[in-house]
Amino acid sequence: MVKIVTQNFDHSVAESNPPMFIGEVRRQQIVADEDAPALRASAISFLDGARNRWHHHSTEQVLVVTHGVGIIADASGERRIQAGDVVLVQPNERHWHGAAPGEDLTHLSILLPGALTIEEDQS
Repeated sequence: MVKIVTQNFDHSVAESNPPMFIGEVRRQQIVADEDAPALRASAISFLDGARNRWHHHSTEQVLVVTHGVGIIADASGERRIQAGDVVLVQPNERHWHGAAPGEDLTHLSILLPGALTIEEDQS
């Protein structure tokens, strides 16, 4: 059966993984484990310059920016992203993403099941 979920900030909850994030981050689960065992989708909201730490995933990650202005960073540097942008992060690519300083950012994070590793070296 088709399931329709509306992205809505009021349905998000405070993120419960402080080691992963710097600042206030909220998550709305869009596609959960019980919905699709081979796919994960969440709306992640980074408030007032919040971001995640350097990390990598064992699978591809797609970020669909739905609101605001932010930054995606990898080995090549930092790049500005905004509503309408779609970012593809390759497996095991060290990166971070979040809101630009003084801004809010919401993106859909779409992943296959896999491992997330928070990098020891945050520089």
